[in-house]
Amino acid sequence: MLFRTAAAALQQLALDVRFVGGQIGIIGVLHTWGRTLSYHPHVHFLVPAGGLSPDGQSWRPARNAFLVHVKPLSRLFRAKFRAALSKTALSDQISTKTWRMDWVVHCKAVGKGRKALGYLARYVFQVAISNNRILKLENDQVTFRYKDTETGKMKYCTLAAEEFIRRFLQHVLPKGFVKVRYYGFFSPGKRSLLHQVQQLMVILSLAQSTNELQPEPAWPAQEAICCPKCGRVMRLTETVQPRQPP
Repeated sequence: MLFRTAAAALQQLALDVRFVGGQIGIIGVLHTWGRTLSYHPHVHFLVPAGGLSPDGQSWRPARNAFLVHVKPLSRLFRAKFRAALSKTALSDQISTKTWRMDWVVHCKAVGKGRKALGYLARYVFQVAISNNRILKLENDQVTFRYKDTETGKMKYCTLAAEEFIRRFLQHVLPKGFVKVRYYGFFSPGKRSLLHQVQQLMVILSLAQSTNELQPEPAWPAQEAICCPKCGRVMRLTETVQPRQPP
């Protein structure tokens, strides 16, 4: 439900022409643990900076380092999650205050995404705690180290052995549960859309290479002007002078 509603909210907002105006692709990775093995389920999404136009004929890039506004995304996600939860027996266990709180949604540019992929890979291929973080087991207690989020300094946590095992087992997923999921044009059922995106990327790459080979005109420096339709930066190629009267 967390995966599905978060992805649906992001896709819906991205379709708005004020943001991307197209269908995006999403790679989602589930992360359930905090640094002290606390239970903190959340989803990381890696999203290309743009989307496929509704007719599938063009690529609509995001504006610079901006994808969507986090405030409307937070409210939309909260509403979709509440609607989905209301159809289950768990809805009565949730305090009404939950739906009046601001939900935390974070969105930032990560460049080409290589570092972000490396960061997410740790959650895919590793468990909640590695052996080298466990320092000692004595007197029925387990001591391990962790890095403090705010200070970045190394700290130590000592738990009763049973509590340590309880915290660890919270992060063992049910059999068959998939922690990596794909949406939009990355969805397994939309390979044709992904193929279309790949073709458009080749065309854009060739066009960019051609432009880089051409010398830039020595125009005076000015603020970048973006196209009101696609959002890309417009380039000045020629200035048309007024004709002199005969």
